[in-house]
Amino acid sequence: MKIAIGNDHAAVEMKNEIKAYLEELGHEVINYGTDTNESCHYPIYGEKVANVVAAGEVDCGVLICGTGVGISVAANKVNGVRAAVCSEPTTARLVKEHNNANIIAFGARIVGMETAKAIVDAYLNATFLGGRHQNRIDMIHEIEKRQ
Repeated sequence: MKIAIGNDHAAVEMKNEIKAYLEELGHEVINYGTDTNESCHYPIYGEKVANVVAAGEVDCGVLICGTGVGISVAANKVNGVRAAVCSEPTTARLVKEHNNANIIAFGARIVGMETAKAIVDAYLNATFLGGRHQNRIDMIHEIEKRQ
């Protein structure tokens, strides 16, 4: 699987470890985040990952900032993106199964490294269930068209 990863200054260490973990699992990971701890703006990296996900250049994305919230809000401004903040594995599984989220986000200041890995695993091992959930995704697409 080809995965985009992005982060701000609060999440450099976690991004590096998650990237290495994903590569160990056999995934191709493309880094769109910062590699320095110098203060930067998370919307830049949320948008970069969202653009390549929406364009189909990658299969999905992982975003990490201090809380996961700001960077996911920025990503969700790109049409076709469904980015969800996950602080534990059950939510990560459900956002894929029910919402067909194409980006997950979490906070380097909120979750520990092992929880972050469990979130990634739960998301990547889940499958969109379709059915009634597809109807809701279609409704989300209709909202995007009206904007």
